[in-house]
Amino acid sequence: MKRNTWQREAVRTALSESDGFISAQALHGQLRDGGSTIGLATVYRALTDLTDEGEADSLTQDGEALYRACTPDTHHHHLICRRCGATEEIEADPVEEWARRIAAEHGYTRAEHVVDIFGLCPACSRLSESAPSA
Repeated sequence: MKRNTWQREAVRTALSESDGFISAQALHGQLRDGGSTIGLATVYRALTDLTDEGEADSLTQDGEALYRACTPDTHHHHLICRRCGATEEIEADPVEEWARRIAAEHGYTRAEHVVDIFGLCPACSRLSESAPSA
């Protein structure tokens, strides 16, 4: 485990206060707007460490890494809104069973996987349905 510095704690706190997934640049901007002198490279390092230790989830969307505080020591998946970024942690036992079976069928052991489901959340779906057609 890495040493806990004020920078790392600032990133952890800012990430936990963010709704949904956020980019390192956006998180850095929030920290700077709040008066922090933390550098962007430090934010990236802290996010990488938090992800490695299970305190944050990361995913790539449109070529950009996004991060979100998560429940440590739990394996879970996400439903993510493509429009607003709202995110929910979900259980997916059938996916777990499928991943183990596929890995075993091909002789793989210690298999890991990441499953994220992208769609529109209920609020964004209502907005889409009420939007005038072009």
